[in-house]
Amino acid sequence: VLVAKISDDENSHLVRKQKAFIETLKKKLNVYKFRDDDDDKVFYCIRAPEKIFETYRYLLKVSDACNWSCEQQGVSEYLPDLMKKNVFETHFCLHEKREQKELKQSWARWSACFKGQPITNVRNYLGEKVALYFLWLGWYTFLLIPASVIGLVVFLYGLAFYMFDVKDIFSNVIMCPLCDNTCRVWELSDTCMYAKVLYFLFILLCTDTLTYLHSHTYEELILEIVNNADCEPKMHRHSYLRSTMVLVLVTLMLLVIIGLTHVLVVCRVIATVLLAENSSWQVITENSQTVAVMLGAVLHYITITVMTRVKAHKPPTNKHSHAAIERSFTVKMFIFQFFTMFSSLIYTAFFLGRINGHPGGYVRISGKWRLEECHPSGCLTDLFIQMSIIMVLKQTFNNIFEYSGPWFSRWLKRKKAQKFKRRCVKCFKKEDMNTKEGSKLCENCKLKDLHRNYSLIKTDRFSLFNEFLEMVIQFSFTTIFVAAFPLAPLLALLNNIIEIRLDAIKMVSLERRLVPTKANDIGVWTDVLEAIGVLAVIANGLVIGISSDFIPRLVYQYFYGPCASGSATGINCMVGYINNTLSVANISDGRVRGDFTNSQMVTYSGINVTHCSYRDYRSNEDFSLTNQYWVILAARLVFIILFEHVVVICKCVASWFVPNSPLDVRNERLYDKLRRLKEELRSVTRHNRTL
Repeated sequence: VLVAKISDDENSHLVRKQKAFIETLKKKLNVYKFRDDDDDKVFYCIRAPEKIFETYRYLLKVSDACNWSCEQQGVSEYLPDLMKKNVFETHFCLHEKREQKELKQSWARWSACFKGQPITNVRNYLGEKVALYFLWLGWYTFLLIPASVIGLVVFLYGLAFYMFDVKDIFSNVIMCPLCDNTCRVWELSDTCMYAKVLYFLFILLCTDTLTYLHSHTYEELILEIVNNADCEPKMHRHSYLRSTMVLVLVTLMLLVIIGLTHVLVVCRVIATVLLAENSSWQVITENSQTVAVMLGAVLHYITITVMTRVKAHKPPTNKHSHAAIERSFTVKMFIFQFFTMFSSLIYTAFFLGRINGHPGGYVRISGKWRLEECHPSGCLTDLFIQMSIIMVLKQTFNNIFEYSGPWFSRWLKRKKAQKFKRRCVKCFKKEDMNTKEGSKLCENCKLKDLHRNYSLIKTDRFSLFNEFLEMVIQFSFTTIFVAAFPLAPLLALLNNIIEIRLDAIKMVSLERRLVPTKANDIGVWTDVLEAIGVLAVIANGLVIGISSDFIPRLVYQYFYGPCASGSATGINCMVGYINNTLSVANISDGRVRGDFTNSQMVTYSGINVTHCSYRDYRSNEDFSLTNQYWVILAARLVFIILFEHVVVICKCVASWFVPNSPLDVRNERLYDKLRRLKEELRSVTRHNRTL
């Protein structure tokens, strides 16, 4: 259906152009015009003759462009009987309403959240590409169930051992101030609560597991042939200049995103100072660093929300096929959104607390603000806080606005279309499903249906792309850094149960019907998901090997602790580990004295201190790195390499062990192909007999 606004100037360039376009369509297609005298819109309903449908279906069959049966249910089934205009209009309207009503009753409603998906009906109404999206989303949601159970069990296991007695913590070790001016030295025993949190995260880290999970071009060629039998194919072209320009622009965008990450870091550093110095609440002053991390996470979420509204330039389709455009667009937009989402998290996981320096040599922004340090319980706590806040906010507000926006927009447009209901009360009250074949709908009824569909939210060929991108980004969250946030699969599972019904309601009731598209699979998204799986292995290996205390604990236990000789029995091999990870800074050193004021070197109990400790492996005299630091670094690198190779091997074995597609699907596809070949053979045999 084409919609145009009525113009009073019949001689205007726009009106002449519209008329010429309609006349061109009438030469090949059947065009029906509907217009209301009191409305400023005119509707042109267009359908193809039966011959075009038959040609399209035949070319699909001989090209083997789809794995699904080409005998798709829909309007083409009824074309032989629909030779008259009014019969076609009535039957088409009723058939479309019937399919839509069935989907609303069985699928596109909130009460069906825990029911299966009628994929075949979805395919018949919305096309194969949309059906494959919901099929993939349902399978991905199903795979989140075991991951959620494991994550929840590990989380509860950590809570059960939450009261673990960390004996080393309760020694009277004086720690260096965490910030300038207002922060004082503090006793390590004050972090008893934090130590239990660290142990809790350590348990999660050690027991958590990872979760893993081109027929478009054929159809475009077929549509071109149906439209013009003498058409020429769109040749594949490659321009090194264009590729260079794209690479430069993508690099610039990534630099902008990295710059935003630096801005977030600066904001957190300044917020820590301001909260520590100016807050009237003591609890905020004492925990200014944690509050700043939480505010930074909220600011990061706002940045993500703003940046996700950025739309990339879509190249014209007259030079490239839509499939090529979609592949290129998907890769570019995913890279952009991925770095927007994870740039700050990468900094927190791998750089926070490692580039801030040491007493006597702190790294400062503009020579004034000291870079932030990790949470007293470790950098994993900062990563846990950020991921939990971002994921909860993103899923909650996205679902609210994703549903309320289209619903409210449709409500406003429907208010304007009430006049068509009042004009045809009898037809409006009468159930269209009971209308007999061949009966006629009045003009007001037809206009009512057209206006109702026109009032729905506009869709385009990239509407499904946005849904895919949202779920793929979520998949990134449930796999990358899952070692630091094991509840991510559970949150994703709860979100997806709602997301499936939300997308179904949107596509069936709130949005205009998407143009059905043939597809064999989910396209380039398969490669994107594969890349995310590889990144997840690397990221979680780095988190366990670099960000956590897993490797330092092993090194201490077997090389520096009381059990290093192998002869000790009946003692805790981790005794003295905390003190072993600390270095001492003497206040008498001029470099150290310049970083702290006299008031900072007084404990909250009023005791002046002459030295303080900080977490690092450095010499107490010249701040040089100790031999133990290099041993731990070597052990980290060895672990990362082994971890990644073992996980990748397991992933490859699992891919080989599990079939790429279910056996019933493969058998059905084989049966369908055999049936089509038999039909072709019978058709050829009948033709030969006729000759």
